[in-house]
Amino acid sequence: MDALVRVSSNMKSMERELHCPVCKEIVKQPVVLPCQHSVCLMCASEVLVQNGYPSPELPPEPNSPASTPNTRSPHQTRRPMPSKADHRPIDRVLRSGFGTYLSPGRRRKEPPHAMLFPCPSCGREVELGEKGLTDCLRNLTLERIVERYRHTVSLGSVAVMCQFCKPPQSLEATKGCADCRASFCNECFKLYHPWGTPRAQHEHVQPTLNFRPKVLSCPEHDQERLHFYCRTCQRLLCPLCKLRRVHAGHKVAPVAQAYQTLKDKITKEMNYVLANQETVLGQITQLESAITQTEANSVAAREQLSQSVRDLTALLAERHASLTEALERARQKRGEALAGQVAERRSLLEHAGLMALSQELLKETDPPCFVQAARQTHSRLSTSIEGLQCFSLAADPSFRHFQLDVSKELKLLTDLQFIQAPLAPVIDTQKTLAYDQLFLCWRLPQESAPAWHFSVEFRRRGVVPGGGARGGIQGRLAAARWGWQRLEEVGGTSAVIDRLEMDSVYVLRVRGCNKAGFGEYSEEVYLHTPPAPVLNFYLDSRWGLHADRLVVSKEQRCARSVPGLSLLQAADLALTSCHLTADLLVGDVAITQGRHYWACSVEPGSYLVKVGVGLEAKLQEWFHLPQDMASPRYDPDSGHDSGAEDSLDSPPPFSFLTMGMGKIFLPHGPNHHNNHGCPANGTSPRRSPTISNGNIPASSPTGLTYPLPPRLGVCLDFEKGRVTFYDAHSLRPLWEGPVDCSGPVCPAFCFIGGGALQLQELVANRMADQTPVRRVTIQSRVTNLNN
Repeated sequence: MDALVRVSSNMKSMERELHCPVCKEIVKQPVVLPCQHSVCLMCASEVLVQNGYPSPELPPEPNSPASTPNTRSPHQTRRPMPSKADHRPIDRVLRSGFGTYLSPGRRRKEPPHAMLFPCPSCGREVELGEKGLTDCLRNLTLERIVERYRHTVSLGSVAVMCQFCKPPQSLEATKGCADCRASFCNECFKLYHPWGTPRAQHEHVQPTLNFRPKVLSCPEHDQERLHFYCRTCQRLLCPLCKLRRVHAGHKVAPVAQAYQTLKDKITKEMNYVLANQETVLGQITQLESAITQTEANSVAAREQLSQSVRDLTALLAERHASLTEALERARQKRGEALAGQVAERRSLLEHAGLMALSQELLKETDPPCFVQAARQTHSRLSTSIEGLQCFSLAADPSFRHFQLDVSKELKLLTDLQFIQAPLAPVIDTQKTLAYDQLFLCWRLPQESAPAWHFSVEFRRRGVVPGGGARGGIQGRLAAARWGWQRLEEVGGTSAVIDRLEMDSVYVLRVRGCNKAGFGEYSEEVYLHTPPAPVLNFYLDSRWGLHADRLVVSKEQRCARSVPGLSLLQAADLALTSCHLTADLLVGDVAITQGRHYWACSVEPGSYLVKVGVGLEAKLQEWFHLPQDMASPRYDPDSGHDSGAEDSLDSPPPFSFLTMGMGKIFLPHGPNHHNNHGCPANGTSPRRSPTISNGNIPASSPTGLTYPLPPRLGVCLDFEKGRVTFYDAHSLRPLWEGPVDCSGPVCPAFCFIGGGALQLQELVANRMADQTPVRRVTIQSRVTNLNN
């Protein structure tokens, strides 16, 4: 009994999974959409009609009067014996024209447009094809689950009546026929399935109102069973569909194999979920606590909103009283000034005020007394006459200056919104680089709310053992192993990350923070750290520097070559010989051991610039020899004074790559040296360079020409006697070759014609005055995935 109650309880808790996403009721005649979600057939047709497609002809619902004969009129005679034509499977009825919407006899001239169905479950518009719902198979498995659910829950107690008894004496059905697609009582079943006839061989099932086909058949090829499954298209195929060109090259497997594979996966996933029930319960508790906190915090936020509005109202009221008082004071002051002016003017009227006093004063006959009393009256009369001649109001009665301009305030009130967290920052990939340290630069979108500070997170990109993909459980374990590290409270829009491992790929992301909390993460970027420690050096100006042709900056990290007067003076030799001047510039350090890396950038408009390394002794020898590139005796880049005395197997004393006119030349061929001493790789290049932005390399018998990278990296391995050139922006190897390391080796640069070169500045020098940020390691809790 307890087991039955438990099964019934499990069935009831499953009811939500059986609801149609359109009608929110238990599905009826579900069909599977291309996105693998199921909806009722009637609901799907209604959605198509709402989206402007013609209404298709659908078979009657199983519970409708048209499909339940026991609701017919009492005067109707007994229903005739059913035939296969009257009880065609629903998929045959759908194939009879549903989804094509063409009138009989009409010829299709143009291929119809594919129907788009807005799936309510995933929100995507899925393509049904030109036949509409005809190409969608019925979900027979879901129908069986629904039927078991109805029999287990109270809905199963509804009796199914015989569809062939007369209504007054309708009996409860005891059997169902899958071939006739009808339910019968015992008498009617014997009547319609007599012994000795083919009907007696029909399959008996439980009585139901919803009969399903026995097996799924191909919607395009009648009577063809679905024996294959296309993993690429994720569709069931019949043998005829498998032969179509559209599935050529696809991964097609027998349906039995796909059935077993999918069943094993679901079983494994179910076991994993069941083994982590404590985690599920813990997350449910956490979610319930979050719901409680949401309710409490919403009440607090509502109260805070009301308080903010009250504060605004109180401030407005206070400001209103202050402005009203100022207006009242101005009114009183102006009124008093105008009233005094009125009183003054009234005193000038005849027989009033000053005029009456003046008339009485004129009656005085004693001169001394008159003079003594008339001086003040004369002054007042003079002032009054001046006021009459230059009359103006003592105060402005308009009050134009006491009007408020509240347009900005109204706009602010109109745009009043809750505070928003910053949007996802945009990482500047042009300024971001990995050198001696990792420099990360970003910016906020214009429409983003301001950020108080930023959080920079980074981790080393893990490698799954065996070289497999990083997805799935192994990928999560690798990510958990390497873990995210974080730079807290970064004040600006850039950050420096140090103490990183060499020759590793790091993943970085940024997010902003303000009063609303942390915003969204930026897109993750990947940076490759240099393959060796970064060598910091400066350009040496002590070795034979020709000031008229080479200009070195004050910081000794940038050099520019100017052709100057030497080429101008040699212009008259252009028709008789080839005279090119090569100027050599070296670094102020000499390498005697270890591996070292440095980078530089060459101006794209340079004529010819060579970057590489060379033996210090040979470089000093070059400075003391004539630098005529057309000299038959000496090839400065080959490392030989004459080609007879040295062995061909010895490594060259110089190794350069030539750049110019926006291109870089990559030589090839064993032990090959070009005119300017760029030895090719004695072996094949370690990796063929990748072409970006659609640039195709130009091929020649001696090498390939590629677009000039923004920065060129050089890595010297002194012990192995190898030098490798990189695209410093992506750390992609470009070329690798040998070099003689029998003595100290120096970085070297050669200019032929006009050009400019700049050494990569250390990130530590650039950000020397920046305040260090707090660095922490994020401890993430990871569920045991091996259970």
